[in-house]
Amino acid sequence: MSMFEDSRYRWRETYFVLFDAKKRPKLANVTKTLSALNKHFQLTNQNADDEGLVDSVTLISPDDYAALDICYTAGPEVLEQGASLVEDLRKAGADVLPPVPWERIKQYDGRFDVLHFEQVPEDVEDGAEEDGMLDPSALLIALGALARLVSGVAIDPQAGTFLTEE
Repeated sequence: MSMFEDSRYRWRETYFVLFDAKKRPKLANVTKTLSALNKHFQLTNQNADDEGLVDSVTLISPDDYAALDICYTAGPEVLEQGASLVEDLRKAGADVLPPVPWERIKQYDGRFDVLHFEQVPEDVEDGAEEDGMLDPSALLIALGALARLVSGVAIDPQAGTFLTEE
């Protein structure tokens, strides 16, 4: 079940972790990595392919009023999107430190889509804005951990910012 199907959560934004698809980790390694980040994280909806490689997992962080749907994608569309992201961010003058390996990003054919959800109070009407308690900590540390796990690059495409891992 995706967090889109849970009325207690509202989608906020989507981030990416781009990497070489050959480095796609086993689901067990992903859950071990994410569980080690915070003892309060809850992992659900854990799915793997026939070889045990990660397909998707959901991380719920009650303390941060947040949840993350993490889904694996690979193939030509990832290559195309990586090249497009690089061009868009270069044109926008994305100022990043440390320097981003632009050419390597264009060659990444694996991607984690990290969908960030905010837990909303039960008394908030659909579409209404409220002063939420959302803390981005779970998102930021999970992005960093996933990028390190696969030797990839975490990207916030809306803000044009990168977390690079070597």
